[in-house]
Amino acid sequence: MKLRQPPATAATVPAQADHAAADGHRWTAEVLRGDDALDTVADDWDDLYRRCSTATVFQSAPWLRSWWQGYGRPGALVLVLVRRDGRLVAAAALRRRGPFGGLTNLGAGLVDFTDVLLDDECADRAAAELAAALPLRRPWHSLDLREVHPEAALQRVFAHWPGRRHRFADSMCQYLPAVPMDQLLKRLPGKTAQRSRVKLRKIAEAGIRVHTATADEVPDTVRELLRLHRLQWQDRGVTPEHRTERFAHHLTESTAALVATRRAAIQRFELDGQLVAVDLILLCSPFAGLYMYGAHPGLRERLDIAGLLFGGALDEVRAAGIPQLSLLRGQEPYKQRWRPDQLPNQRLVFGPGRLAPSAAARALRVRARTAAVRLLRTRLPKLKEALVRARLR
Repeated sequence: MKLRQPPATAATVPAQADHAAADGHRWTAEVLRGDDALDTVADDWDDLYRRCSTATVFQSAPWLRSWWQGYGRPGALVLVLVRRDGRLVAAAALRRRGPFGGLTNLGAGLVDFTDVLLDDECADRAAAELAAALPLRRPWHSLDLREVHPEAALQRVFAHWPGRRHRFADSMCQYLPAVPMDQLLKRLPGKTAQRSRVKLRKIAEAGIRVHTATADEVPDTVRELLRLHRLQWQDRGVTPEHRTERFAHHLTESTAALVATRRAAIQRFELDGQLVAVDLILLCSPFAGLYMYGAHPGLRERLDIAGLLFGGALDEVRAAGIPQLSLLRGQEPYKQRWRPDQLPNQRLVFGPGRLAPSAAARALRVRARTAAVRLLRTRLPKLKEALVRARLR
């Protein structure tokens, strides 16, 4: 989907647009709503990205611009920008949802971490200025942000928010230390570790060739990644969005730019001259993320795919000097085998004023859904067991 490209417009934030502070700096804030706003601020955005130690690839300009071009709805983009003495020090990329002023993050279900950007040098003050600049003025306004890391920069903005605010647990994410595989095996119980050593020895003896693709090789490699991803899930049902042209375009465009700036690596695994697996690793300062992989189903009969991919990813992450490898969202069995550390993301809801009925209603829906999910998880197994017993009588 190609977006209309009207000129970017700036909406000045009342009472916060331009003021000199006691610290001697001049602070300005603006809200951009043009569909091309990300293009107009891309250089400043990525300069700030490099000065924000908590930023993940999902907050980089290449990722956001690519997602917006493929998935954005014309007229829905909202950028909140704060500058100190003309330099960008805080930024949030949001989108309108619904007709009543509701806002949420870009990326929808394709991002594992939502955040804002804050300059490390003045993070707390920049967070306060960004909180004051958020366009949440009316009782029916709300801001609902999913998948927020507990140590995200956004937590500072949440702390400074003067209106109604709610925090909920969100998806579970898992992490491994970026250490050599032989050290990772120390996390496993004795017999499991022993079996894993045998599998890793088999991988080492197989003669797998690992090649990290260059930016020029990204288009072909992403195409192969998606082909193998569809193959590996063909009997279990691949995520429908992963089959679409817009996802392929988004992944290709964003990955090419990220690889060129060493914010992503895409690895090709070849066996006997054939490409058998591809994985995409996102490289961020706090942790790297194993975002997506594809492997030929026949490889499973010969080698341990998880061991192969984790070993390659850990080598890439260690070479980049990153301390952790995130397995991102989900608790699939192949992740659990490595005994990863678990840390849930959070969902943050903001509303203006003490009443903020829209934010309160959204928080109520989140609580109701959470309670329903908890009830299903605790009661459904017992109900199934009771039904089985009834049949056996």
